[in-house]
Amino acid sequence: MSAVKKKVLLALAGCAVGAVNGIFGGGGGMVVVPLLAGVGRKPPLVAHATAILVILPVCLASAAVYLWGGHFDAELFLAVGLGVLAGGFAGAKLLNAISPAAATIAFAAVMFAAGIRMIV
Repeated sequence: MSAVKKKVLLALAGCAVGAVNGIFGGGGGMVVVPLLAGVGRKPPLVAHATAILVILPVCLASAAVYLWGGHFDAELFLAVGLGVLAGGFAGAKLLNAISPAAATIAFAAVMFAAGIRMIV
């Protein structure tokens, strides 16, 4: 695949990630990790870490739209936000401590469990 074609595919994938995140209020990482690993040919740990940085501006943009639309609960935000910060820090440290294969298996298991949970 040519470098230009790869960049175009990644840009289109970025649009899809932004749309998923905006529509569902999150979940863009579930789309971007496989895209970075597949289309971008990045190792799993790089794909996971890059996904976090890619999703940050998308989440900020989506959050602004939801906030301006009046879909915001400050008490819920504070309660969940503190846990997310702690979990994000711990998860980033853990990602550096596990093998790429373990990260891929764990990610697939979480995606599978989330899909099953949505069905039942």
